[in-house]
Order: sequence, then structure tokens, then C-alpha cells
Amino acid sequence: MNKTLKDIIVNISAESIIGVLDQPVNRVVLDSREANEGSVFVAIKGQKTDGHEFIEKAIENGATVIVCQSLPIVLDPRVTYLQVKNTSLAVGPIASAFFDYPSRRLKLVGVTGTNGKTTITTLLYRLFKSLGYTSGLISTIENRIDNEILPAHLTTPNAVSLNALLNSMAKAGCSHVFMEVSSHAIAQGRIYGQEYTGGIFTNLTHDHLDYHKTFSEYLNAKKMFFDNLGNTAFALSNADDPNGEVMLQNTKARKYFYGLKNLADFHSRILEMDLESMLLHIDGYETWFRLTGRFNAYNLTATYGAAILLGETSEEVLRVMSNLHPAEGRLDILKSEEGINVIVDYAHTPDALQNVIETVRDIHAGAGRLIVVCGAGGDRDKSKRPKMAAIAAENADHLILTSDNPRSEDPLQIIEDMKAGLNPSLSYRVLSIPDRREAIHIACMIAKTGDVILVAGKGHEKYQEINGVKYPFDDKEILSQYLHLIKPR
Repeated sequence: MNKTLKDIIVNISAESIIGVLDQPVNRVVLDSREANEGSVFVAIKGQKTDGHEFIEKAIENGATVIVCQSLPIVLDPRVTYLQVKNTSLAVGPIASAFFDYPSRRLKLVGVTGTNGKTTITTLLYRLFKSLGYTSGLISTIENRIDNEILPAHLTTPNAVSLNALLNSMAKAGCSHVFMEVSSHAIAQGRIYGQEYTGGIFTNLTHDHLDYHKTFSEYLNAKKMFFDNLGNTAFALSNADDPNGEVMLQNTKARKYFYGLKNLADFHSRILEMDLESMLLHIDGYETWFRLTGRFNAYNLTATYGAAILLGETSEEVLRVMSNLHPAEGRLDILKSEEGINVIVDYAHTPDALQNVIETVRDIHAGAGRLIVVCGAGGDRDKSKRPKMAAIAAENADHLILTSDNPRSEDPLQIIEDMKAGLNPSLSYRVLSIPDRREAIHIACMIAKTGDVILVAGKGHEKYQEINGVKYPFDDKEILSQYLHLIKPR
């Protein structure tokens, strides 16, 4: 890209520089194994590994610039060393400059919160595509450069990968990009250095306390995103969430709110709802949508509000939105020839599980039994496990506790952690079946005409992670082996 080191560190405050600044650089890397001649290696101190331990290896592979927090004892005279206070915060501005500031060439909208990020980013991407814009998507499920689909390995990529992706989107002619912003990405500085057109806050509930340790730390990570928005950006927050106003306390961005209950700039009200669709009164208009549930009413209202703040007109936005489908694995409704309704959903937090179950209960009241199959992920926040089991047991007619992605943990121990939250009086409703395939099979066997089977936790995922290996596993595919599914949506 004909860049020199001097070109890409203009927004970096260095504590010391040893070496020359006018040397050419052809790559920015975080992994020493990816370094080659002319690379800039940024040594990141992570939770499990410290990049400073691989500086020598990066130089062996050809790196000519090292960005670090502490200098090596022995310095290589062929290499320029840039010492900074925090490499995690330095890599974003360096990568952004290296890729010619891609976020400045796009209308970049970030969506953060516990639940709803994937649905809102996907709806916005599909909406703006349908409105005629070349658009990009960065989400948990997939990344898209207009019609090109790229695999997503993290909800929010690392700073180098993110800037490379945004640069590809800008080069492809994308005018708008909609991106999920995870709390991990904010805390680790992965999005630092980006310039956003807008930010959206969905909600804040129990999740990721294995990483953030306290709810306050989790909240502050989300809030940091809005604190760093510029004064030309918009900040759109959930007026009905207890932390909706807190998120925008210190933002320089223009503040707006959406909601169903409290006074808001963008307000909606549910008029009718069935298992597959919903009629909303939104901003003075009545519109049917192909999504259902109160939580999706929030997602739709946030999507609508963001589109208006991006300069679109109400009538056209609602016309297009009325034909949009939900993101894969988010309240996917399927029907069987046996008259059984099947729902596959990504719900993997107490609040998300509660929302899905309440939606089914509200719509399906008295029509049949609710059979829930769910588990909890291994190597993740253990404190939410008993809460999820309690919610499911209190609301389901039958609950089957099973494996999610056990990762390095014993599936039986995860289930025992979940069972700790159960009311003993409800134990008759609960089965424990560690094998997820068998758990789904049993749910299908006991279901009768008019019943609903909810398989929660994995949603769009096409694998099950066990001891570091991702085995092929698709909840919908497994369900189709035991039921004659006739109406996937």
C-alpha cells in the first residue's frame, strides 16, 4: 500500500521510538507466524498469551517494526521499536491508518447490548440492501460484503481483521455497514480508532460475567462505546431498559431513544401477534412484520429508528421492513406434518430464554404443551446456568436439560450446575439427557399435535464444540430426522 511507518502512527502517542520511521511497511500482524518482510508486529497482552513472548519469532519471520509495551532486553539493530502504554489501544489506529481509514469512507453503525444485536444488524443490512444501497454486515452469524458471504469467527473481529474487512467493503462500493459490537471487543480495544455514524443500544442483562467479573464492569464496557462516539454521530438507546439513559450519559453524539412503554423519539405498540407475525403501530403507522414477540418489537423499532436517523423516509422504510425475515436461528419457526410447532432459537442467556418462552406462552396459550430443550455453554459464565434452568422449568410443561457447546467441561457437571436452580417441586417436569441429539429425539417422541418444541441455545450454529473440536451439528437438521418438517421459515 506504499505506506511507511511514519504514515501509520500519526494517531499514536509513543513513549519511546528506537529506529527509523521512514521505512516501508506492507502488513500489520498480531500473530508472529503471519509476519514477513516489512511487517509491523503488535505485541498484545491477552488473557491466555502475551505477544511480547513472540517478538523474537516475529523478527525471525521478517518483521521490521515491533509495537510493544515493554522493550526486549536485547534490541535488534535492523528493527524499529515503538513503545506504547497500551498495545491493545494502539493497534486499532495503526490498522485504520494502514488501510486508509476505511470507517471514514462508510456510514458505519455499531449495535451493542446483551440481546438483539444480530437481529438488528441483519435487519438493517437487509433493509438498506432492499432500499438500493451496497451494504456490509459484520455479525455473529456471518460477514457480508454486499452479496459476498464471508465466515464470521468472532462477533467482532480483531482490530487488524476489522479494518481489512471495512477496507474491502469500502473498495466494493459499500455505503453503509452494520456491525455487532461485543463487550469483549470494546474492552479489548478491537474497535478503537473507528469512526461511527451511529450507535444503537439494545438492552443489558446477565451475560459474560466470566470475563467481566461484575455487572458494573460489563455495563461500563458497553458504555465505553457510546462515550467514544463523535459529536456528528447519533446514539439510539432503549428507553425501556433500566440502563438506557446511563449508556448515553457521557456521549458527545446526538441522543435518541426508542421503546414500547416510555416516552421515546421512536415509539411502537403491539396491536396483534401470532406465532409467525406481528402488527405494530409504529411512529403513526400500522404495519405487519414477519417477526413476532415483544423482544422483536424492540428490535424492529430500533431498526426503524436507525433508518430514519440515516436519512430514510418512514413510508419506504416500513414498506420494505414488512417483508424482511428474521436472522437465522432467531425464533426460527418450523411446522411438522404431525401438527407440532418447532422453534429453534439462539437464546443462551436467562433474559433471552425468558423472552422466547414468554412469547410462545402468550401466543400459544391453551393450545398445547411447551417442551423446552436447552443447555448452557462450557467455559463460560457459570452463574447464569441455574437461572436459565429455573426459567425454563417454571414455564415449560416438559424441560430436557442437555449439552450446548460443552467445550472443555464435563456436560454432566454443566447440567448439575443448571439443576441447582430448580425448584424441587418442579423436578417431575425435568429430564437430563447429556447427548443433545438424543435430547431432541426424546422431545420429538413425547410431542403431540398442538404442542410446541423449543430448542434453545445454538440457533444458527452448525457445530457442537467438544474438547477443542467442532463437530457438525445443526439443531434443525436433527429435528428434521425425527419430524416431517414442512414449513421452514
